[in-house]
Amino acid sequence: MLTDAHHRIIDYVRLSVTDRCNLRCTYCMPENMHFVQRKELLTDPEILTLLQILGAAGISKVRITGGEPFLRPGLMALLEKIKAIPGISEIAITTNGVLTKSYIPALQQLGINNINLSLDTLQADRFFQITRRNKFTTVMDTLQSLLQHNMQVKINAVVMENVNTDELTAFTELTRDHALSVRFIEEMPFNGQGHTFSGITWNYHKILDTISDVYTLEKIADAPHSTSLNYHIPGHRGNIGVIPAYSRTFCGTCNRLRISATGSMKTCLYGNDVLNVKGMLQQNTQQHLLLPAIQTAIHGRFANGFEAEQHHTEKNMESMSVIGG
Repeated sequence: MLTDAHHRIIDYVRLSVTDRCNLRCTYCMPENMHFVQRKELLTDPEILTLLQILGAAGISKVRITGGEPFLRPGLMALLEKIKAIPGISEIAITTNGVLTKSYIPALQQLGINNINLSLDTLQADRFFQITRRNKFTTVMDTLQSLLQHNMQVKINAVVMENVNTDELTAFTELTRDHALSVRFIEEMPFNGQGHTFSGITWNYHKILDTISDVYTLEKIADAPHSTSLNYHIPGHRGNIGVIPAYSRTFCGTCNRLRISATGSMKTCLYGNDVLNVKGMLQQNTQQHLLLPAIQTAIHGRFANGFEAEQHHTEKNMESMSVIGG
């Protein structure tokens, strides 16, 4: 098992398969985003080798992220091969929904039912303002199709002051008739805009207080290692959750690694890259050293995101699309 110095077992990897995205969400990346050359991305064989190593070391869950993962050519074939790796028992996907709809039957056939849909507004004009792309109808069609196929859907909505805080009730209403989870996420400093992030007003306390002014919230048990605080509303089919992504209340139970599309590894979202996985995978003579290198990096993980941020050496935080969510 992969264990850090704080006795946390690592059994979950978030793997970005591309840095490219077909949206330009203002809180995630600049409009003039510079993408890496495709040859710099992890190849399919490198991804499979990495996950075989991690699967044998106790990683059981893989979340595929981006950028937008469905922009990667051959993604479905790659997912089928990942599914066959011993030790990997769960594959989940985070997507913006623009390209996802046509893949839903194939995902279901593979047994990949856990889909996180990034959606920050239920208004078409506001969707364009946030994403700088006119894809609202397409994304809503994807959401409808996911529900019709009985997929396990979580909507991830980043709560942004003066942008979408007036939609908390509208999002919560989705849980009345649909068996989905809406998760409200505190805004984070990973916008790639090159300016400082001064903190947030809409923290998880304020989000919950605002929703509880309208609804009766009943606390439900959070899954082990959950990043969200979860609640049920009597009479609703679904649930809501809040993710204290900036407050970082869940660091003590963090069980995840992050691998970027170029093979950089992070042991904390707020920390520096700690290992160049791709570089080691490209050299056959070093592949046997990869697991010990990963173990060493994990053992040096900071206690929480605040400590990791204090040791972050870059002046500005990266774009979330580069980190991989």
